[in-house]
Amino acid sequence: MSRQDLIDQIKQKRTFLCVGLDTDLDKIPAFLHDHEDPIFEFNKRIIDATRDLCVAYKPNAAFYETYGVKGLQALTRTYEYLPKDCLSIIDAKRGDIGNTSDRYARAFFDEQSGGMGFDAITITPYMGHDSVTPYLAYDGKWVIILALTSSIGSLDLQYLQTNKGFLYEAVIKKMNTLAGADRIMYVVGATKSTEFENIRRYAPDNFLLVPGVGAQGGSLEDVCRYGMTKDCGLLVNASRSIIYASNGEDFAEAARAEALKLQQQMAEELEKAGII
Repeated sequence: MSRQDLIDQIKQKRTFLCVGLDTDLDKIPAFLHDHEDPIFEFNKRIIDATRDLCVAYKPNAAFYETYGVKGLQALTRTYEYLPKDCLSIIDAKRGDIGNTSDRYARAFFDEQSGGMGFDAITITPYMGHDSVTPYLAYDGKWVIILALTSSIGSLDLQYLQTNKGFLYEAVIKKMNTLAGADRIMYVVGATKSTEFENIRRYAPDNFLLVPGVGAQGGSLEDVCRYGMTKDCGLLVNASRSIIYASNGEDFAEAARAEALKLQQQMAEELEKAGII
């Protein structure tokens, strides 16, 4: 999905919601365990209930890899089922030397190799440019760089002072030399909303993937106030608040209701910004 495709979808659907598929067998409704592939069955019903309310889906690789072969099969089936009009993001947070990164890229980008061809992948950039460039070798694929996270541990490293500013600022500056805003996004936690204004100094046009709205307490209004651009420039992710809105047989309906609340709030923000 190109940058313009994504912008068009945001305008058409009046939303910039990304639904995180962090599917945990211990949390899904008990009746789904009777299915041959309960993870995929859960994901399928969540996707069917929310596909018109979001522009992206983001499975977190750890929630599938933890179940071994069966988990990877469920991830592959989920990838195949994702709507083609939605950006598909594999939240893998990979970060390794060049030849290893090349293999990770093949696993998630090359459908003939690994069975999956996601549009985007999250990357940890702390091994430098050679941990990122192998992913950029795939035309049309997005690399989403961890910049400033919502975690408490972000204070350990991301705010270290360097001769190029805070470490997270140095990361953005360096990554912007590798590719433009049509290939690179940044992860910025919603609980860091007051930092968005500063981040936009270094990444004025890049899309930002923003976790932390919903269960983690981030403010959608603040994220939009400080981070929205003329093209929106935001993908706000919600996982637990949507997919675990109910653990009963009505879980898909409850997920839709939560996604609809966010979609309506996002439509208001898009209207206020004059984007729709």
